[in-house]
Amino acid sequence: MHLVQSRRRPITRGTTGLSEAVVDLSAVRDNVRSFRQRVPQQLMAVVKADAFGHGAVPVARAAVEAGASWLGVAHAAEALELRAAGLRVPILTWLYDAAELMLLGDVDVSVSTVAELQRVASTPSVHQVHLKLDTGLHRAGSTPDQWIELTRTAAHYEALGAVTVRGIWSHLSHGSARDAVQSRRQLEILRAGVRLARQAGLRPSVVHLVNSAGAITLDAPDTDLIRIGAGLYGIDELGIGLRPAMRLQSKLAQVRRIRAGEGVSYNHDFIASHDTTIALIPLGYADGIPRIGPHQTVPLAPPVRASVLCRGVRMPVIGRIAMDQFVVDADAVAVEPGDPVTIFGDGSAGEPSAQDWADWAGTIPHDIYCGIGHRVPRRYEEGRR
Repeated sequence: MHLVQSRRRPITRGTTGLSEAVVDLSAVRDNVRSFRQRVPQQLMAVVKADAFGHGAVPVARAAVEAGASWLGVAHAAEALELRAAGLRVPILTWLYDAAELMLLGDVDVSVSTVAELQRVASTPSVHQVHLKLDTGLHRAGSTPDQWIELTRTAAHYEALGAVTVRGIWSHLSHGSARDAVQSRRQLEILRAGVRLARQAGLRPSVVHLVNSAGAITLDAPDTDLIRIGAGLYGIDELGIGLRPAMRLQSKLAQVRRIRAGEGVSYNHDFIASHDTTIALIPLGYADGIPRIGPHQTVPLAPPVRASVLCRGVRMPVIGRIAMDQFVVDADAVAVEPGDPVTIFGDGSAGEPSAQDWADWAGTIPHDIYCGIGHRVPRRYEEGRR
């Protein structure tokens, strides 16, 4: 195996600082504004899972600046992080335990059962609650046969001053589908639930069901709030012109020649058919690069292999992706250690997108973004407006 000596740089460089995820906060703002132009309802920016890996606090600030009037998170700790950062808009969290409730006095909490409601009502703080009705996702939420008891109990506690019912909500099971038949069915169930809640004496100020894609596919004028998660980050499930906010970039750590017949990475899944140049990228599955096989392809013709962009040329991934690094075929272009490489971006420069990597890995772009690990630093910029 022969190494290609660089005239100016050593073959191997330390990997510290070679990789970063760059988040364009202007894209986040543009995506919020895009939804504001399309729907009359208020917007909740869902920044759970560290804003899908983009960074919860910077993304939340950008979303609020662009007009989001609510923030949504999954876990209590995520809500507390936003409050500690000084974000004062209403925040809804839907996963918490009894101990965390004591810290969530200024955070709205979701309630699905009478037992949960009793725990919330027993705390010293008067919590703002959103009663959740299961309309068909069958994950969290009150079942329809338990809904009357839940709403009557909530009205009782509200009359005692123990809770305030601010919202009623549910979650679409087919929110990204262009055929909105199931979503319309869920909307009708939610409407019935709201009527029953009002008959019990409740007067919620917000009713919400719709997600990013559902905002486009489902006409729900009697809801007050749209929850945008995927769309906030430019995951454009319906092709409405959203802008991806993250690009993942690195630098080549090594460049070398291998001979025909030599293998690359674990188990030598890739065997060179001719003398070629290979390059090492210092990212791996510990950093969120999907551990796809070298010949895993999108089920289209012709097959497309996972690749990255360097010097304007796509370089295919070869061999197995390891924990900390992977190898690409660099024979099509002259490269040196230290050359910048784009793993994914918005595709405008010919680079792969997060959707491309999701296709190659058999998953969704949400998974790609959320998987970018903490070893990869985030850098924030303001791109085009």
